[in-house]
Amino acid sequence: MRRFPLLAALTCLTVLLSVPACDSDDTDTEPPSTPTGLTADAGSATSVHVMWEAARDNVAVTAYQVYLSGRRVRQVPADRHMVDVTGLEPGARYRFAVRAVDAAGNVSARGAERPVTMPSADRDDRRAPTRPTGLRGRAEGARAAVLTWRPSTDNLGVSSYDIYQGDSRVHSVGGDRSTARVTGLRPGTDYAFTVRARDTADNLSPASNTVELTTPSVPGDGSATAPTAFRVRSHTEHGAHYLDLSWLPPETEEDVTEYQIHLNGRLASTLVWGDAAPPGRADYSLPVEAEGAGTRYTVRIRGRLPDGEWGRFSAERTVTLAGPS
Repeated sequence: MRRFPLLAALTCLTVLLSVPACDSDDTDTEPPSTPTGLTADAGSATSVHVMWEAARDNVAVTAYQVYLSGRRVRQVPADRHMVDVTGLEPGARYRFAVRAVDAAGNVSARGAERPVTMPSADRDDRRAPTRPTGLRGRAEGARAAVLTWRPSTDNLGVSSYDIYQGDSRVHSVGGDRSTARVTGLRPGTDYAFTVRARDTADNLSPASNTVELTTPSVPGDGSATAPTAFRVRSHTEHGAHYLDLSWLPPETEEDVTEYQIHLNGRLASTLVWGDAAPPGRADYSLPVEAEGAGTRYTVRIRGRLPDGEWGRFSAERTVTLAGPS
């Protein structure tokens, strides 16, 4: 059941891609909106991290084109709003801009250009910057977060700060900044961020402390990340006690195959289905060690989403162990 939305999305994409080849009065001729919020920061003496806000379209944006001083150098899928442009010249000056493309081939106007002057390189530098400290974070609405930290030091100067979401780098800002706004987050989702400093020779500092935050839920949002219709019962079999869990998976386009089960506020077990989760409602019996019938538990679960982040917890349920059946 969880695979159907993805199949439907792929089917829809196939139809959209076939539209330009058809001789039809219904051909899409409306271009996407111009991408806004463009930032461009030198990550080292030879690379720039470019990031922008999502564009809108009457059907769907399918890609973004990145321009370097008027020349297109990269194209990325619509679900990406950032890219690293590498192989640049130390000390040179560049201009960056972005355009959006839809399935019919309509292209938006270019957004406002952002100039970047590359720092000079010292290839003999082997000393990494110090570790950023005091990282703090807060959710800004349901889809963004603001991070702040105390600056690092370096023998020649910090050129940029890289922001990591788990093990993946998701953003960079210039070395003269100690704050970053991370966008494209999911409502009602737990996140963990760290920051590392980089110098012009691409030496990378140790990671900062980790900051954890949760984006607020949005009522009725289709990207809800908590398991729903969660139920818990208990049974005893051959002297062993079990909690029988049942739930509907989070609303994602791909299978959720891994769950954490928390008992009385603590992680008790991790459940992994494998390559494919069972269709529809999920059921699982968790063996528990207890003093016997009458022992009470509070239970909740959460799933690991397709992007690797943990979703929101389900509603918490209370169950009392049953006696022998």
